[in-house]
Amino acid sequence: MNNTAKRIIVSAIAIPLIVAACYLGKIYFFIFASIIALVSFQELSVMVKNKGANVNLVFGLIAVFILLANQFQHFLDNQSLLLLIVIFAVIFELFSNNGSPVLNIGSTLLGIFYIGLFSASLISIREFYPNVGYLYNWGGYLIISILATIWICDSAAFFLGVAYGKHKMFPRVSPKKSWEGTISGFIFAIITMVAAHFIVLDFLSLKDSILIGAIIGIIGQVGDLVESLLKRDCEVKDSSSLVPGHGGIFDRFDSLLLSAPVILLYLKYFGR
Repeated sequence: MNNTAKRIIVSAIAIPLIVAACYLGKIYFFIFASIIALVSFQELSVMVKNKGANVNLVFGLIAVFILLANQFQHFLDNQSLLLLIVIFAVIFELFSNNGSPVLNIGSTLLGIFYIGLFSASLISIREFYPNVGYLYNWGGYLIISILATIWICDSAAFFLGVAYGKHKMFPRVSPKKSWEGTISGFIFAIITMVAAHFIVLDFLSLKDSILIGAIIGIIGQVGDLVESLLKRDCEVKDSSSLVPGHGGIFDRFDSLLLSAPVILLYLKYFGR
């Protein structure tokens, strides 16, 4: 079975499950976000071994899960939680005899903050609207629209980049990405969010939908570049081979992880 067929089969199975988790929210979406976060953290911990870093995997997974659980249940203020995470990360390294403490602590905290905090932002977006009647469904519609926009943005950037790309964007990071593909992805991201506005996001203003599309079109693609930078530095092609035809979980959700906190900040401070 070729790679394209594997991608289609996996997508046909995974997308309905993801959409259902987004729509239902609550514990179902918490489980979905937790899978993204925990598996991505594990993949990153394996990647950085090529740089001589030894992530404290057990502590890191626990810290990531607590960040998500705290965002879901709000049992501790975020500042206190982050302080505790840094304190324990440093203390635990005292008992490690593996490699460089600087690399170990830095890689552990990078994974916790980059993956844990950003995944927690997904929960914040899903729970942004109150759990009151139909209002709670708004968060589901928004998350589904964000995911659809990211997938369409990525597809447009890839296919139109292959067809028309002549000007390389960041050759040292991702040699195949072109300005033509990136601009195409940006345009399609905005078009998708505008379409979503008229279909399911009528509770957002048109301006908000356009700007969220622009955030995805820019920051989402930057997220892909950032993960490519990390993989290139660690000398790996994919974060893992967990998802047939797609690479790893980190590969599949890199754009979502970086765009989610920016979208959340927009909703909190600038949205209607």
